[in-house]
Amino acid sequence: MFKPLNILDEKDKNLRTISKNATFPLSKEEKKLIQDMIDHLTFSQIEEKAKKYDLRPGMGLAFPQLGINKRIIVIVDEYTEGKFDNYVVINPVIISNSTEIIAADAGEGCLSVNRDVEGHVPRFARVTVEGYDEFGNKIRIRAREELSIAFQHEIDHLNGILFFDRIDKKKPFFSEQEIRLI
Repeated sequence: MFKPLNILDEKDKNLRTISKNATFPLSKEEKKLIQDMIDHLTFSQIEEKAKKYDLRPGMGLAFPQLGINKRIIVIVDEYTEGKFDNYVVINPVIISNSTEIIAADAGEGCLSVNRDVEGHVPRFARVTVEGYDEFGNKIRIRAREELSIAFQHEIDHLNGILFFDRIDKKKPFFSEQEIRLI
């Protein structure tokens, strides 16, 4: 039986703490929470499920958004209509990045931020992330474009950073000549 997750609001100070590394083996509760996060994110991207359960669309969640101070992120990427790739990364680290900077043209959103925030968030166009899967196996993921933005956004959560912290207050928007907007 699906039950929407209780996601912390941006005003919650827990979102500003630096998370601690998760340890293996993961507990049954942690594994269940990861599956609940995958379900929540998947349903949020399927229109009739999102309506039924009153879910805002989201692509990623980090444990800190659920009040748990551990370095675990989940990203559900709809790569084609109705088809999803699930990324579960424990203790993720960006080990390399492109020099090219991009931004989501419409700006970024966050399931912990229940308001519109205007501005472009500069992100690396490509990142390579290393970490561990749910079983403690080392993994490496190369992400580009929207997926790269999602990884950087979720890893920021592990470091107490919210996306709007990265918007330049003096110059919130970029032109296509300054930065590639996707």
